[in-house]
Amino acid sequence: MTLDSLYGLREARVLDLYAGSGAVGLEALSRGAAEAVLVESDAKAVRTIKSNVASLGLQGARVVADKVERLLRQPPESPFEIVFADPPYAVADEEVQTVLVLLRDNGWLTSDALVAFERESRGKPLMWPEGYVEERVRRYGEASVWYGRAAGNP
Repeated sequence: MTLDSLYGLREARVLDLYAGSGAVGLEALSRGAAEAVLVESDAKAVRTIKSNVASLGLQGARVVADKVERLLRQPPESPFEIVFADPPYAVADEEVQTVLVLLRDNGWLTSDALVAFERESRGKPLMWPEGYVEERVRRYGEASVWYGRAAGNP
């Protein structure tokens, strides 16, 4: 996983949005993250995540069965240092922008949080809204991961 090699995970709180199988959040825990909150709306995927958490026996995983936008409209218990989002490629750019704004405005991010967003490589470049600074883009075949930092969000 590139998040650990690029930014380190030791004791971080990680938010895994559109978690799918939970691989990113669970990998973060296995590499030293203190907590991983895995958010997924698909019931079958949620069952898979819960099964993966149980079979790996990792402490610090919390699975949230909800739509990402609905969850992010509420404030979190405490902010996250790292956020990874891998929405389906069919998710519109406007929804991606909404997610980034909700993360920024509703207290989900520490002041220098890392946000990584996976999108289709052939799609439009990710446009970071105000409050973020783009760090880099990594392309992996059909997927690109856009890395940015919160720019002093409370």
